[in-house]
Amino acid sequence: MPSAERTNSAGTMLAFYIAGRSCAVSVCSMRTLSKAYGLAGARVGYAIAHADLAAAFDKIRNHFGLSRISQAGALAALEDHDWLQQVVQKVGAGRKRIEAIAVANGLKPLPSATNFVTIDCGRGGDYARALLAELLERDVFVRMPSMAPADRCIRVGVGTEKELTHFEEVLPAALLAATKSITTAVAAADGVSGQQCRSKL
Repeated sequence: MPSAERTNSAGTMLAFYIAGRSCAVSVCSMRTLSKAYGLAGARVGYAIAHADLAAAFDKIRNHFGLSRISQAGALAALEDHDWLQQVVQKVGAGRKRIEAIAVANGLKPLPSATNFVTIDCGRGGDYARALLAELLERDVFVRMPSMAPADRCIRVGVGTEKELTHFEEVLPAALLAATKSITTAVAAADGVSGQQCRSKL
């Protein structure tokens, strides 16, 4: 989906429901306000669904799970279109910078439409974990997206310009240290294996 349409996906979804183009009772479109709207601490979002499905959810939802302050903030955020577009543009620019940093260091960034970029480290999960640890030693916190085979990747969130500059500066050294760590570990494992073979002989 083109970026202009993606940023207005909720409005597009609502238009489909109003026009009667989506009548599936079992379909529910949910959207968080934690990301682009900047309301992560408020823990608020919304859903667009068929009236019957919405009524069913209403029976089991936590009726006291959202404060009036969070509701007021959410309504104000939804009206602030200029702020949303500003954030979307900054996040898009941040993604492109992370992608460029990854490519410059021989890594493969995966396509992203979110506020982070998943980077394929090109080796196994042990290497990605070593890189994650080396980045943490250099005051860069990144995540590992999932279990194998996705554990060969790291997930880098879009930060401030200063944070991305720091990431760019320390990544080469972190990659070298991670490679050395893995090479040393493999050599040690091979040495132990060789000693065990000789002892059996």
